[in-house]
Order: sequence, then structure tokens, then C-alpha cells
Amino acid sequence: MPRPIVLIHGYSANSTAFSEWEKKLESHYKNTDVIVIHTASYKSLTNEITIKDIAEAFDRVLRSYIEDEEFDAIVHSTGMLVIRAWLTTYAYAADVSRRSRLKHLIGLAPATFGSPLAHKGRSWLGSVMKGNQILGPDFMEAGNLILDNLELGSRFIWDLAHLDLIGSAQDKPEHKPYYSEDDTTPYVFVFCGNKGYDGISGLANTPGSDGTVRWAGCALNTRKFIVDLTQDPSQNKDKALKERSKPDEHPQHQIDIPLVLVDGHNHETILNSPSKDLVDLVVQALDVSDRDSFGRWTAKAKAHMESLKNEKGDKWEEWQQFIIRVVDERLDPVTEWNVQFFMKDKDGKEFWLDEKSDLHVHTYARDKSLRCFHVNLSKQKLESLSELCMKLIVSSGTSLVAYYGYGSGKITVDGDLQPSNGRWDAQLKLDHLLKAEVKFFCPFTTTLIEIRLNREPMPINRAKENNILTFAKKLNEAL
Repeated sequence: MPRPIVLIHGYSANSTAFSEWEKKLESHYKNTDVIVIHTASYKSLTNEITIKDIAEAFDRVLRSYIEDEEFDAIVHSTGMLVIRAWLTTYAYAADVSRRSRLKHLIGLAPATFGSPLAHKGRSWLGSVMKGNQILGPDFMEAGNLILDNLELGSRFIWDLAHLDLIGSAQDKPEHKPYYSEDDTTPYVFVFCGNKGYDGISGLANTPGSDGTVRWAGCALNTRKFIVDLTQDPSQNKDKALKERSKPDEHPQHQIDIPLVLVDGHNHETILNSPSKDLVDLVVQALDVSDRDSFGRWTAKAKAHMESLKNEKGDKWEEWQQFIIRVVDERLDPVTEWNVQFFMKDKDGKEFWLDEKSDLHVHTYARDKSLRCFHVNLSKQKLESLSELCMKLIVSSGTSLVAYYGYGSGKITVDGDLQPSNGRWDAQLKLDHLLKAEVKFFCPFTTTLIEIRLNREPMPINRAKENNILTFAKKLNEAL
């Protein structure tokens, strides 16, 4: 007997958004045992509600309707963040029943890593376009906290990815994979349209997106690199370069979950007028039951993408997203920073990864240590790259304290240089990441990068004094 299917809509929508999919699923299963479809409807245009609130509300209703039964879920847009927040609510608890109950997770244009439209939704124009139109206490509200969660590079997205995709509790044996190749966790399948909106709605389109979410921000096959530039100010022990910049790998590192682009669909049509091919792929995904069948489906998905790539030819574009966070040795945020990537090809030609190469940068409003970079890899000629260098500039804004670390001669442990306003810069070669098993550049994915620095009172080399705090002399010394 088929499992119940739960449908979860996105921001500013309601249960009617899934009307067409309800019909398609009911038609497919009409000659089989009775299938139960539960279509969620939640409030998203109330300023005080968060995605975690919605996840908790989802759990309460879920227990009322299907108790502890296994179920499948099809989510659209923000619905992906709702189900992931539900899955990770008790991430460090011994009880892992949530991830074992959810058997299949189908993402239709999921906002796995947010949306480039989210920060615009909090503006006055966003309130007019998407705000609550029903008279009452929530009139014209646009769901500010949910939009904050959805903003590119948000702290919510960063933390959530560490719970279910990266694994921030590698020292906790109970922190098991959230998505794997067997039936102990949900099988995940991700689809997204390959075009933006038409007509006046097309004004919202951004490159490399379906009009609302980025292709590179949909999939759940992210990876993380840690760039550790910290130095011990008392011992100045150095690390090997490869140890300073390497993938953050844990035993629970997830499997490859490919993105499947659906030709001719945008963020809305993938929901309200799905093609037969898309419906067939989703139904086949729901039939996956073991490692072998998952492998066959994944192979089919990759073949589909390769076929679409060949069909599009020169119009084919591959995008990648980077979320970079800069912190000090205490993991406190560093908010005044700039990073640039310099590359060289095998012929010695030098170039920067910048706006000229379709690089778009967004700084998360509530925590400027987090920034999201979106780059068109199709313009980078990655196969010919021989060198990759990162240049970092940071500032503390005061001469009383400074950031410093590996890769710069401006401030050293032994030196006495005090930079103006705490400005510091460094360069670090990352060539080895071009050839590593976990590669730096990977299309249709989001890569997390955490850069760590020292923050110290100035001057750094004087053990007994600094510009922030001193001890008064003893009385007998004064006499």
C-alpha cells in the first residue's frame, strides 16, 4: 500500500498551489491501493513567524493525521526549508525517528539555499506585491522573519546546512546522515525549471535561476572548505598550506544528490502545469526502494542533464554559489572584509573572478560576516586553470585591535607594525583545491567557505602590554 504523501507549498502561497499535482498523483495511483494526500497550508505573511515555527506546527498536525507512520513529501520552494527544519529539530538527540519516517523527499524548485528575491520582499514594494491583503492585524505584512531566513547567505541557512548537509557534530556518534543511499534516511530528488518568468513578472528574473530560486541553490549536495589563517601569537607555529585550506569532511558526508533541470519550466509552471516527463520522473522517484533503484534513478537523472546540455549547446550555462563566512579564532563574526579570487590558466593568462565574469555578490543584512557569491562557471574555462589564489582584505575599524594571520607580511607576530584602522590583507594559494577529490568548482551546487583569522589587541608582539588594558603600578614600585 502506498505511503501517505504530504505536499508543502512555498512562501506567500496556500494549499491550492498543489491542485494540479494532486490531480496528477491521484490519476497515477487510481488503479492501485488508496493513496492519502495531505496538502499543508501555513501562514507565511505574518512578520512574527519563523520557518522553525512552521516546522513545529507541521509536526503537531502531522502527528494528529498520520501519527508515527512513514510518509513521503513533495515540497515547493520554501517548503524545502520547512521540511529540513522539521527533520533537524532534534539533530543531536538519540531519537532519529524523523529521518527514518520520511522515506522520499521530492523538491520542486526548492529554496534549499534561499532566494535572490527574499531581501527585496521586506521592502515597501515587496509588501505591496506580496504582502497580506486581508484586512486585520497582519494587513500588508510580508513575513519579515521568514524572508530573513530565506535571504541569500542567511545565518539560518548556514546553520541548517551544518546540521543536515555538512555535519557539525562529528564528535557525536548519534549524529547520523540525513540523506543516504539506503532506506534508513530519506531518498532525495531535486527538480528546477531552466527558465525565468515571462511578461512583467520577468522583471524579477535573475541569471541562472527559474525566476525565484537559483539552480545552484537547489540541490542538497553541498560541500564546505575551511580556510584557517589563524596563528598562535605566542608560538607562531605554522601549518602546511594544504592543512590551512581543505574540505571540511566528516564521516556522515552526504551522497551526491543531482539537480535535474526541467526544460521550459519556471518557478510557477513547475507547480501549476507540470509536464508529463516531470510527473513521470517524480513518480519513478517515489518508487525508489533500495540502493540499487536509487542508483539507477540517479544515473537516469545525470543522463537527462547531459542530454539537455548537448541540446542547449552554447546556450547552456552552469552556475555555482559560494557562501563565505569570515570569523575570528573565537568564531565571532568579522564583518568588514573583502575577498577576491585570482586565477591563471595553463598558458599563463591571468584573470580575476569578478563582475566581468558574471559574479554577483550579496551581503546578508543581519550579519555581514556572511556573503553569497554567484558565478557563471561557463565563462571560467575551468579545464585550463592551473592556479587559484584568494586575496583577503579585512579591517577592525580601529588601531586598538587588528586581524592578522597566515599569508601576509604586514602584521607578524615578531613585528611591531600597527595598521591604520586595523586594515590587513593576505593572499593564499589554493591550487591544490583544483585537483582535489572534493573540487573547489562544482556546477549546480552551493559551496560553504569558512575563513578563520586572529583578532588581537595591538601591538601583537608585546606580551606585557597592549593598547586596550594595562595594570597600574604597585605602590612600592611607585615609591
